[in-house]
Amino acid sequence: MDKQELKERETKITELAVAFCHERLDEECAELCTKLVQKLGRKRTCPLQSGRLEIWAAAAVYTICSVNFMFSKDSRLSTSSYEIAEYFGASGSTIAQKSRVVKDLLKISNVFDPNFTLKEIAERNPFNHMVMRNGFIFFD
Repeated sequence: MDKQELKERETKITELAVAFCHERLDEECAELCTKLVQKLGRKRTCPLQSGRLEIWAAAAVYTICSVNFMFSKDSRLSTSSYEIAEYFGASGSTIAQKSRVVKDLLKISNVFDPNFTLKEIAERNPFNHMVMRNGFIFFD
């Protein structure tokens, strides 16, 4: 697959993920999904070369939702893995597995990843107040 074809796949995946975010979540989530797909597209061995576009888009959304606690009913942007699967016409387990691949490739932790966290979540991150002095950890 040449660079042009790969860029077209990346664009289509991004459009699918952003459409879900605009319908069900918000603009900040759309931006995070775009950032995530673009980062996947820059990998030396780009994983986006194969597989259904809808699965990659769903995995991007699922990853952003899981990192930002959106599967909790208490979340302002609450959604479910079922909603994502239904929207993209894919199996929930397939999406979760692909999300694991995404997290591994981009080294995304399960919580508080600074690159893919909503501003409101990042601001409440308790690790922001952690300071190390003389080899000891303190919270301001």
